[in-house]
Amino acid sequence: MGADNVKSQMRKGILEYCILLILDREPAYASDIIRILQEAKLIVVEGTLYPLLTRLKNMNLLDYQWIESTQGPPRKYYKLTKEGALFLTELGFAWDEISETINHLKKYKKTL
Repeated sequence: MGADNVKSQMRKGILEYCILLILDREPAYASDIIRILQEAKLIVVEGTLYPLLTRLKNMNLLDYQWIESTQGPPRKYYKLTKEGALFLTELGFAWDEISETINHLKKYKKTL
């Protein structure tokens, strides 16, 4: 397994967490979510994002609201539900544990 494949798998693994972090700040339109992820150097396309948003909605972690747009048809704005906020907190604890483990291992020196 090459480094690019592992990197891709790692990105997929954190994508849900990143989306929930974005929506924790304020409701967002799908293209806004993609833009924010791209600004963070996490490249995601609509074909990846929409199924994930649907899955999070079906898990009752997200809800959405249609809002009229001055530039075309109404837009679907996603927001966290109460369950989504609780799930985000749990993911935050998990991320902190994983991050602590990785940082510890990066500092580890062979003692032979």
